[in-house]
Amino acid sequence: MNYMECKALLLIVTVALYSTVISTGYDFDFLHAFSQTDVSKSKLTDGFSIQDFKTQIVRVGDIDIAFKMFGKGEPILLINGFGNTLDHWHPLFLEKLAKNHTVIVFDNRGVGNTTFGEKKFTIKQFARDTNEFLEALNVTRAHVLGFSMGGRIAQELALSNPEKIDKLIIYATACSGTDQDPATQEVLKILSDKELTADKLRGKLRAILYPEGFDFSTLPKSQEIILDKTILLQREAITEWPGVCNQLSDIDKDTLVIVGTEDNLALPSNSLQIATEIPGAWLVQVKNAGHPLEMQFPEIYSNIILVFLAS
Repeated sequence: MNYMECKALLLIVTVALYSTVISTGYDFDFLHAFSQTDVSKSKLTDGFSIQDFKTQIVRVGDIDIAFKMFGKGEPILLINGFGNTLDHWHPLFLEKLAKNHTVIVFDNRGVGNTTFGEKKFTIKQFARDTNEFLEALNVTRAHVLGFSMGGRIAQELALSNPEKIDKLIIYATACSGTDQDPATQEVLKILSDKELTADKLRGKLRAILYPEGFDFSTLPKSQEIILDKTILLQREAITEWPGVCNQLSDIDKDTLVIVGTEDNLALPSNSLQIATEIPGAWLVQVKNAGHPLEMQFPEIYSNIILVFLAS
């Protein structure tokens, strides 16, 4: 089997609680490393909080971007999802990343302490903002992880500025605004209700994106504000995005696509399409997890990401 035939194979890992099932793949170092990872024993160190790190501001084009940077080692940039702020990420994940990576979290245009600017909110514009943000920080190359809307931004960035990306992680997202399998009708009804305030939208989505009985007290508490205007503009940016599905074969980066098997917002079939189109991409499905799988199974999620980055 030659190199190109190997690159054409798709690695699919389905992760159940504390067990893995491998259906196919070509990167045996990755499989070995993952099989040696005991996801049941990782514990959060007492006292870690993103709130302990100072919020900084940098001018990027027509906006001031708020960000935090902490840890040591190779940089990794985390791109937020729809309606999320820089302190949305699970503290266990951030703590474990920071042990061997310089973690960069930031607020997208119009979110939290980042200003709105004058430019139209689009996924492409968010990608341009992200590229210029890295340049402003003098970061020439970084691992990039994008969640949901942030996954769309990450795909655009990988296509427009591939030189900025080392490894790419696309988490619970799609490669199109309209052409892939849509969210469930229950989710679409909520997302299309423009009368909902940011707080009410978040509350309604939380009720259906998480499993029944989930302990919401375990979620990180954001100290930043999402304005109703931001929710409206981000929603329009997602809806109007033409997508990049037919360009994914141009992405030449080690890529991990990760999704929950019960995701009712960004359906697993969409992640399968992304992983199939990107040469050599790995697809990891977390069993029984919904859209915010990082919040449901933070230890499993953290170990998967860390093994991928180290492989």
